[in-house]
Amino acid sequence: MNNGAHRPPIDDLWYKNAIIYCLDVEKYVDSNGDGIGDFGGLTRRLDYLAGMGITCVWLQPFYPSPNRDNGYDVADYYGVHPKHGTLGEFVEFMNHAQQIGLRVIVDLVINHTSNRHPWFQSARKDPASPYRDWYVWSKTRPAEWNKGMVFPGVQKATWTRDPVADEYYFHRFYEFQPDLNTLNPAVQREMMRIMGFWLQLGVSGFRMDAVPFMIEQKGAGVTPRKDYEMLHLLQDFLQWRRRDAIFLAEANVPPDESMDYFGENGERIQMMLNFAVNQRVFYALATGDIKPLVRALEATYKRPPAAQWVNFLRSHDELDLGRLTDTQRERVFQAFAPAKEMQLYNRGIRRRLAPMLDNDRRKLELAFSLLFTLPGTPMLQFGDEIGLGDDLSLPERECARTPMQWSSDPHGGFTTAKRPVLPVISDPIYGYQRVNVEGQRRDPQSLLNWMERKIRMRRECPEISWGDWKILKTDQPGVLVMRYEWDDHTLVTLHNFTGKPCAVVLDRGAVGGDTGTGELVDLLATNDSRADENGRYVVKLQPYDYRWLRAGGIDRNVPR
Repeated sequence: MNNGAHRPPIDDLWYKNAIIYCLDVEKYVDSNGDGIGDFGGLTRRLDYLAGMGITCVWLQPFYPSPNRDNGYDVADYYGVHPKHGTLGEFVEFMNHAQQIGLRVIVDLVINHTSNRHPWFQSARKDPASPYRDWYVWSKTRPAEWNKGMVFPGVQKATWTRDPVADEYYFHRFYEFQPDLNTLNPAVQREMMRIMGFWLQLGVSGFRMDAVPFMIEQKGAGVTPRKDYEMLHLLQDFLQWRRRDAIFLAEANVPPDESMDYFGENGERIQMMLNFAVNQRVFYALATGDIKPLVRALEATYKRPPAAQWVNFLRSHDELDLGRLTDTQRERVFQAFAPAKEMQLYNRGIRRRLAPMLDNDRRKLELAFSLLFTLPGTPMLQFGDEIGLGDDLSLPERECARTPMQWSSDPHGGFTTAKRPVLPVISDPIYGYQRVNVEGQRRDPQSLLNWMERKIRMRRECPEISWGDWKILKTDQPGVLVMRYEWDDHTLVTLHNFTGKPCAVVLDRGAVGGDTGTGELVDLLATNDSRADENGRYVVKLQPYDYRWLRAGGIDRNVPR
């Protein structure tokens, strides 16, 4: 398979070279002073995102919901929660996003509903209800009633008795989130109606929640099997309604299963979050050992030409380390979450990125430089561009979901209300008085301004999104060196995961590409490298240093 060393027949797949930014409307900015973020406020901040270089906004759930799980307990798929505004204000938001060239994808949460959803209320009250078979029931408590919990230590069961129905219902997540019987054709038709509704309002696709559970056969005593063709069915509908719309799948599965989700020709899912690489990135940051990261990158090399991995550092969930070995996980805990209160579900870390990395600017820059140069499309979590902190006094994952900090005004400029939806951070290190957008915009050396410069350069490096890549071996075991080739251009990136300076020797033949005068042009600084008489480049790196080097030539800096 050729991942794109030369220009493919179709080179206008927008998601290939996108910069995705994930945000929660509730926590972003409040425009009416009620303490809750809304679409009115978000619309006014879209120019901020476009100015930063963001090309696609991913919205977490904003639908009507009891909000017991950050909106993932949906009670109405066809509306906007009144606290966020109206459907009219959503359309205004979409119109402004389209005017300035921003795409929008929204969360598609169709593995389960809220137990307050009218479908479930009808199903529990009447065995003859047309919605009864939309959920998964058992007349007696199944033997596996407490198996397969997503939130161990917090969740108590996966089967719970409903006193009205006098039966047990299945819920992979919390008991207030009954699972839909997603293999039911009637449920699948409803999924398409939901998709069609939001596509008609202008969205460019969906981040599909909990995909492995969604496509799995459910029921008491059944042998679980996954219906991958269901993804093909949904994508056929998606592309028929809007040809350039995409699915971004949350599927934390082993790499050897990823092609089942992509499909051999990309006919199922266009994009998947790369959990395998994400977990090994943090192991490398914690230990300086890049070997597991190299193996994860190589294991996720294969994908259809039109498909794409999405790389990320932190998200709105915990940092899941479940696929590391016990020893590896413990080393990451020791480095980034040594206190038990920093850990979650016996497998993950609930902290934000900046506190995990001790607010060390060198490590933050290394992490983001790596994010922008991993094979695929980068995704940022809102607030990471300014080094937002966390509040460990908040329960579970809420500690990393505090409001955005815009200024040094009360509540960080998020709201004028006396009480925001969650307390804005006010500690001496990450408090809004010190960490906010307004202050960092005025500081040329701030993390925000650094981020804008790197995003701009990342968008000028389509080799990373489109190109074929290879990991180059060096005599420095703590330095990751990657070579990208695309459309007769070559890019080499280096990342030093150790706290020691070093010199990396690269052979001109291994670097490849048409280097012209034998020069590697540094895209981020004035550290160009020229091959010596033996055809070798010597690249000096400081602790936690990084380089983006393009092979010299006429168009040294911009490939097209």
